[in-house]
Amino acid sequence: MTTTPRRRRFARWRLESHSGAEVVSLRQLGAKEQLRVTAPSLFTTANMACGFSSVLLATNAHFQLAAVLIAVAIIMDIADGAVARLVGATSPFGVQLDSLADLVSFGLAPAFLVYTWVLPEWPAVAWLGAFLWLAAAAFRLARFNFTIDPTDDKRYFIGLPSPAAAAVVMATVFALDNPDVAGHDLRVGPAMLIPVLISLVPAWLMISTIRFRSFRDLVTPRTREARVITALTGLAVVVGLALAPATTALAVAYFYVLTAPLGVLTAPLRARLFGPDAVAPPRRRQQSVFLPLAGDDDTADG
Repeated sequence: MTTTPRRRRFARWRLESHSGAEVVSLRQLGAKEQLRVTAPSLFTTANMACGFSSVLLATNAHFQLAAVLIAVAIIMDIADGAVARLVGATSPFGVQLDSLADLVSFGLAPAFLVYTWVLPEWPAVAWLGAFLWLAAAAFRLARFNFTIDPTDDKRYFIGLPSPAAAAVVMATVFALDNPDVAGHDLRVGPAMLIPVLISLVPAWLMISTIRFRSFRDLVTPRTREARVITALTGLAVVVGLALAPATTALAVAYFYVLTAPLGVLTAPLRARLFGPDAVAPPRRRQQSVFLPLAGDDDTADG
């Protein structure tokens, strides 16, 4: 068999994984294949760029623009998952990169936005709220990576997803950071506690075990009816953002958070009307995130 010049060039180079699984270098793939497998990571990188830029804007007191970039980061995060499923390019590397980008865009950026916005009047409260948010987001993402189970029901997330939590802070800051609201500037005075209090609830929900719908069928519809619903939903959101962006952002963000308690309250009725598949399945006990040390024997004498 004749070896092509490209194959001969990289014949002496071989990547190996720690598990012994075969690893293929991107340089050994054609241009079209490279684009296919790296497309999701391009959206992930754009997500991270938006989060980083949001931090810089918040530093210069451009709070509404910082909030808008968090919203763009959420769109990029949704897009990278949809593209990965579309092209079949899901990989452990992509999962880890996505989580690192999410920690920047939905952990650090919202925390920094709250901190800089509240700082003039309540520096200590601003630090506490921002740090609790960042810690909750980091815990949420680490737990998600560790407990990925292919057999889990993909219709639900365990705990509030970090992009949805960030949307609450983003929508609140975008709506309230307006001197014309209520006839005065809400960036000063006791009213500044509002974003801090609002951010603490999503932070707690991120590390909770409450079920939240993933709405994956809306992002990647597979049937004609699902595509129609996705198109109508997208059109309604776009029109709402064009006519009343602050109100629409608040409505979408807060409605998603409310889907969890509403789902619990309506579960018996939905199960009776539409069957057991209409409600979240019972949760199974998962492996603990705390593992014993190798060779540790609790029964050994001291």
